[in-house]
Amino acid sequence: MSRRLSVAVERFPIAGAFTIARGSRTEAVVVTATIEDGDIRGRGECVPYARYGESVESVAAAIEAQAEWLANGGARSDLFERLGPGAARNAIDCALWDFEAKRQGRPAWAIAGLSEPGPVTTAYTLSLGAPEAMEESARNAAHRPLLKVKLGGEGDPERIAAVRRGAPDARLIVDANEAWRADTIEANLAACAAAGVALIEQPLPAGEDDLLADISRRIPICADESLHDRAGLDALAKRYDAINIKLDKAGGLTEAIRLAHEARARGFEIMVGCMVGTSLAMAPAMLIAHHAAYVDLDGPLLLAQDREPALRYEGSIVHPPLAELWG
Repeated sequence: MSRRLSVAVERFPIAGAFTIARGSRTEAVVVTATIEDGDIRGRGECVPYARYGESVESVAAAIEAQAEWLANGGARSDLFERLGPGAARNAIDCALWDFEAKRQGRPAWAIAGLSEPGPVTTAYTLSLGAPEAMEESARNAAHRPLLKVKLGGEGDPERIAAVRRGAPDARLIVDANEAWRADTIEANLAACAAAGVALIEQPLPAGEDDLLADISRRIPICADESLHDRAGLDALAKRYDAINIKLDKAGGLTEAIRLAHEARARGFEIMVGCMVGTSLAMAPAMLIAHHAAYVDLDGPLLLAQDREPALRYEGSIVHPPLAELWG
């Protein structure tokens, strides 16, 4: 076996802008790893995230550093000894899953010993903005059954009330992206309860979320920035009711499968989430999405143009990938 690794940085424009508490952007910048041997080709896509100390350049370099190891037959089971959780390991891990599926002529879910994935309903994200703008966005998306609402701190009770007015029948998830504080969390929780919110994602900064163990709440709280892989599960006890599994945080599908299994054993509900990327990044996550209580794999829906071939979206229903895309 003499596998060749190539790394590409690709840019996909976002439809409009994507805004959260930490800033706004108009394009998705992804790093793609491709592993080839003859006619067999496996691909994996990742999204570097500055919040976790990553840049496009650092992630691309970390992937390229594994070229010799991969050429010499490096196994996916040994990847954990070479790279920690994060985007670089995700790209290589998913490329190796895709490569193995193509080599064996079997779907990745079967190789992993998982059940065959089916269509799932994904959340659709509403960017952070002024209440009136978010109400308009909610009205335009009110036909979707599940909306994920980006919040940002000051003014959030007005924002969530505006979204509920715009989409009176949709199920709502809110994501504060660590923007709430001890002196605002009670008012924000009350506003979410009044709006009938189903789940609140990462309200407080990671490392400053001990308060969650002591407050009473009627709405489940989901960890995102506070959890990357299995090593962080024990620290979440009494603070969180659910976890958001993102392959870019966990460092690939291999860890995501293990994380989902151990989290369920501890009684956590599962959300399967994503960064803003293309269908190639969403495809591996589909293998665990059909067992999740919440699915947030809407990255391609936020893009002005996806890659081809792409996942098939019918409204908010996303279908498992065809082999031509991944796995």
